[in-house]
Amino acid sequence: MNKRLITVGFLILCIAIVGKLLFFAAKNIKVDDFHKAAIIFVIDSSASNQKMLPDEIKFTKSLCSILDPEDQIKILRVSEDSYLIFEGSPSDTKGITKAVEAFTQYSSKDYGTAYGQALKKAFEHCLTMKKEGYVPSVVVIGDLENEGAVEKQINWDTLPENIKNVKEYIPELSMMFVYAHPEKLDLVKSKLNPILGEKKLIIANETNTDKAGRRFLEAIGR
Repeated sequence: MNKRLITVGFLILCIAIVGKLLFFAAKNIKVDDFHKAAIIFVIDSSASNQKMLPDEIKFTKSLCSILDPEDQIKILRVSEDSYLIFEGSPSDTKGITKAVEAFTQYSSKDYGTAYGQALKKAFEHCLTMKKEGYVPSVVVIGDLENEGAVEKQINWDTLPENIKNVKEYIPELSMMFVYAHPEKLDLVKSKLNPILGEKKLIIANETNTDKAGRRFLEAIGR
């Protein structure tokens, strides 16, 4: 009888100790906070980029499909000029499709590529979305060729400093460049990697965009 009582008492003590350990372990587990993301897409719809545009639009939609409905996206169309063609939830597939189909159609007049103008607008949107509580990111989709009006093109000598200034207000800023020629992406890497770092700068040419989505999610903290 005494032996049985001792055994039962020992089991109760063990259960109590294990329960207490589990309680403290659960109490100290830190759950990562979910931070809403704001993704600013810059899509090249110029005449010289029309061949790759269907794949680029498909990539845009696939990236939106892995984002959270609480995130926000904005799509800037880039050609002779750059302007906003969509803003809303990444889950609004119909709205995104209608916008890109309506405003990225081929026009022989749209030869230039106002990437510089587009990035300036993208950074302005990032700063606004940061104030709204979002984690901003810029995704540039296109060949990165400088064509047309010089004042609207990317100035690769001043862009790093501009991004550095933006990062003072948005330390977590990330950028992704996809579908450009490897030579152009190498330029991106050499110019922007010192500013953004390996984890916050993603580049991918047309042959390896399938892995870019996972890396992008990591860059925005998912």
